[in-house]
Amino acid sequence: QVQLVESGGGLVQPGGSLRLSCAASGIIFSRYVMGWYRQAPGKQRDLVARINSSSSSRYYVDSVKGRFTISRDNAKNTVYLQMDNLKPEDTAVYYCNAARIGVSDSWGQGTQVTVSS
Repeated sequence: QVQLVESGGGLVQPGGSLRLSCAASGIIFSRYVMGWYRQAPGKQRDLVARINSSSSSRYYVDSVKGRFTISRDNAKNTVYLQMDNLKPEDTAVYYCNAARIGVSDSWGQGTQVTVSS
């Protein structure tokens, strides 16, 4: 079965850094667009960053540009989100997503990121 497992979340002070990881199984990882979404309590789940299969194209929501970096290692079936200069507004549950045309999206369980002093 498809499985996406996130790790790397935690509590960090404003200005700090975290690196999230998402390990995928049950899919041909290199064929999928991978993304990171986040959701704060009572709010919509929103796309934060996305990367295509070859890493030749990346997307970031404006609020994280210059601070977050998405990357992937197809040999390890893993996608990463490096988060630098974190702000309290980044506090949310972060979810890994795998997408391919004609196939239903897959989601991880989520990992909590809390930015607070």
